[in-house]
Amino acid sequence: MRIFGIDHVQLAMPEGGEASAQEFYEGLLDLPRVRKPAHLEVRGGCWFENEKVKIHVGVETRSFRPARKAHPALLVEDLDALVARLESAGIAVRDGQPLEGYRRVDIDDPFGNRIELMEPIAKDL
Repeated sequence: MRIFGIDHVQLAMPEGGEASAQEFYEGLLDLPRVRKPAHLEVRGGCWFENEKVKIHVGVETRSFRPARKAHPALLVEDLDALVARLESAGIAVRDGQPLEGYRRVDIDDPFGNRIELMEPIAKDL
């Protein structure tokens, strides 16, 4: 027996945040919105997926609180271009803590959930 991967990451949002989620995850992070199965659509929320990444944003119907410590860390290519896109859209970008082999920044989604963006540093061979 072994764990061999993660299917998706679930983040929370307050009720009615689907348009903001789509603008952020699809519009800025370039993760396409995909249709949820019909029996799950009644719960609200939305899913964003590409061939390697799946982020599901679900509605927290009780007292919503964003995840400030817990977070997904997304591997990205061309971090500088993504940071420029985010900043031009008014998204605050914070430098991440140093980690050998990566350039890192932190951002918040429209609901205050922390997201880490990591670009591997190419090593000269």
